[in-house]
Amino acid sequence: MKILFGIQGTGNGHISRAREIVPLLQQYGEVDLVVSGTEAEVSLSQPLAHKFHGFSFVFGKNGGVDNWATYKLMNLRQLYKDMHSLPLAQYDLVINDFEPVTAWACRLQKVPSVSLSHQCSFVSPKTPRPKSWDWAEWLFKYYSPTTYHIGFHFERYDDFIHTPVIRSDIRKMETSNLGHYTVYLPAYSDKTLLKHLSGTDAEWHVFSKRTKTAYREGNVHIFPVNNDGFNKSLASCTGLLSGGGFEGPAEALFLGKKVMMIPMKGQYEQQCNALSASRLGVSVVSTITDSFRSEVNNWLADDRRINVDFPDETAKIVDDMVKKYARW
Repeated sequence: MKILFGIQGTGNGHISRAREIVPLLQQYGEVDLVVSGTEAEVSLSQPLAHKFHGFSFVFGKNGGVDNWATYKLMNLRQLYKDMHSLPLAQYDLVINDFEPVTAWACRLQKVPSVSLSHQCSFVSPKTPRPKSWDWAEWLFKYYSPTTYHIGFHFERYDDFIHTPVIRSDIRKMETSNLGHYTVYLPAYSDKTLLKHLSGTDAEWHVFSKRTKTAYREGNVHIFPVNNDGFNKSLASCTGLLSGGGFEGPAEALFLGKKVMMIPMKGQYEQQCNALSASRLGVSVVSTITDSFRSEVNNWLADDRRINVDFPDETAKIVDDMVKKYARW
């Protein structure tokens, strides 16, 4: 059997989840990997069949998307060309993790495809989202349309939605509490984070997209984004200060760490994630302002932990998917 797996390359969560799923898929046949997007720091260990420019946003420095940089990065002509040039007839199963080139290629060539993603959980009206953002629903409908859906979220909001894929290396980690806090806020500059975290009564490990070498200013340590380094920091931290992503907060909750989320301004999915996480008891701050230090200090003083149940179901989900949707 031949399988094509299209993976979103904006942010690190999609690639991280694929690192767990690809070896499981390889048990069923030959797997070709497609990645599109430009903003991931982590990579797959397997070679890619195709690497496309895709359609990505660029993280800004003040809590949102850098609209001008995103516009300059767009190449709609290339996106159109890639969608029409991707050969699909040879594949028995096409899987998609919010990747637009393979999704639209399937639609154009009338080939069924399966979403295996967090984003497809929003196909269900039962999945929480802020009402004031109704206008943004087009993103989930048209960015990466597929035939079938297998979703992941913090809770099982519908019968096709599963709890998060927690990577094996995270599940096997020995955890501790060395007193520091791990930070991943790619939409904020190092300067902004240093300004607001310096002087707080905590040690911070900030993993930054904008530095190539590690350095320290007072109680704030700045590190380049590195998968192993981040995992070690997370396993030994007291808590995670994160954007409104999905995989990072889910892994922190699984490890028993407390979490504070700051969803990106103007980014619908992150606003939805923050709403769902807040219903679990996660602290959410809308943006970094002059009151942020006070909000952080309150969070530091709060010793409550959230108990979650994220069982290891990934192998069964993949097996069920292959048996149900493969054209063999």
